[in-house]
Amino acid sequence: MFLSVRLLLLLAVLAPVTSTTNPGVKVKLTQKGLEYGRQLGMIQIQQKLKTIKVPDISGSQKVSPIGKVQYSLTNMHIVNVGLPKSGLGLVPGTGVRLSIGNAFISLNGNWRVKYLRFIKDHGSFDLKVSGLTIGTTIIIQSDETGRPRVSSTNCAATVGGADIKFHGGASWLYNLFRNFIDKALRSALQKQICPLVVDAISDLNPQLKTLNVLAKVDQYAEIEYSMVSSPTVSKSSIDFGLKGVFYNIGKHQEPPFSPAVFSLPPQINNMLYVGMSTFTINSAAFVYNSAGALSLYITDDMIPAGSPIRLNTRTFGAFIPQLSKLFPGLMMKLLVKTAKTPVISFQPNNVTVQASGTVTAYAIQPNATLSPLFVLNLVLCACVPFLQWFYFTVCFRVKTGGITEKDKERN
Repeated sequence: MFLSVRLLLLLAVLAPVTSTTNPGVKVKLTQKGLEYGRQLGMIQIQQKLKTIKVPDISGSQKVSPIGKVQYSLTNMHIVNVGLPKSGLGLVPGTGVRLSIGNAFISLNGNWRVKYLRFIKDHGSFDLKVSGLTIGTTIIIQSDETGRPRVSSTNCAATVGGADIKFHGGASWLYNLFRNFIDKALRSALQKQICPLVVDAISDLNPQLKTLNVLAKVDQYAEIEYSMVSSPTVSKSSIDFGLKGVFYNIGKHQEPPFSPAVFSLPPQINNMLYVGMSTFTINSAAFVYNSAGALSLYITDDMIPAGSPIRLNTRTFGAFIPQLSKLFPGLMMKLLVKTAKTPVISFQPNNVTVQASGTVTAYAIQPNATLSPLFVLNLVLCACVPFLQWFYFTVCFRVKTGGITEKDKERN
C-alpha cells in the first residue's frame, strides 16, 4: 500500500488530455502532496547526474612568457552532486515545472602538459562547479493500458562559477590559464545536464509500466484502478481520474450501468483527496451478487447466549403455531440472500441503500437434513446519514404452510 502511495505522489509531473470516460474514483493531489513527490524525484535526478561522463579535453594555449603550451585533462569523473534547493510548481493546463537552483557538482581528474617542445609534466586536479540551475517541464499521459507515461520538455541548464585546483608537478602553469580551463569544463558539463535530466525522467517509465492497476480483493472480486485519461492540472492541484470498477475474478464483465459525472470538493488543505462514486460501489454489489456471494446462513450459535429468542421451532411457533406442531423441538437455520443487485446512491449528507431479498427458514432434522418452512420476501431501504446512526425500514410478506416448488427452484 505504501509503495502504491509513493508512486502516486511521484506522478506529480502531469499534463492533461481531454477525458473520454467518466472515472469511478477521483484523486486530487495538492501542492502539499506535490512537495512529497519532489523529494522522491530529487533522489532520482541526483543519482542520474552522478553518472555524467565528462569527455577528455585537450588543446594548446599561449602562455607568457614560455610560449605555446599543450595540455590535456583526462579521466574526469563525478565525486559528488548536491541539489540543496528545488521546487515543483503547477503549470495549469500543461504540467509541472521542476526548478533546481544553487546546485553543485564536484569532480576530479588528471592533467598533463608539454611546453618548450620537450618539457612534460602531469598531476591531478579537483573541480567544483557551483551556481548550477536546472529547469524543465515534466508531463504525463495515460498509455494504452491506463498506466502513466512521463516525459520532459523545455529543459534548460546553466553553470555558474567554477573553482579548480591543480595538484602536483607544474600545477603553477595551469594556474596561468585557469580561466580558459574553467570555461571549457563548464561548457562540457552544461551540454550533458539536460540530456541526463530528460533520461532520469524517462527512466521512470519502466517502473511505471509495471504499476499494478488490477488488485485482487478476495476470492470473488478484483478492482481495476487504471487511469481513464491523462490527469488535469490546475493552479492548485492535479486531478487523476481512475476507472474504479469491480470485476469477477477472471471474468471482466462490464456492469450494466455507467459512471456519472462527479467532482471533489474544492478544499486543498490536505496532501491528498480521494473520492469514490456510486458507480464503484454499485459495481462491487453487481459482482458479489453475480457470484452468489450475497447470501448468508444464520444459525442459533450466532445469536447471543443471553437472548430469549432462539432459532428453533419452539420460539417461532409462538408466531406460526403450525411450526411447533409439525416440527416439534427442532433447531432452525435461516438462509438470507439477495433477490437482485442492491443499489446504493449518494445524496448530500447521507447514503441510501435499496435492496430486496429473501429469508428462507429451514428445520434441521435429526439426520441433519433441512426441511423448508417458510419464506420472507424482504424489501429494504436504508438511509445512512454521514457520521450518524443509520435507520432502515423493512417490508416483508410471509408465506406459510411450507415452500412451493417455485421457491425451492429459486433457492
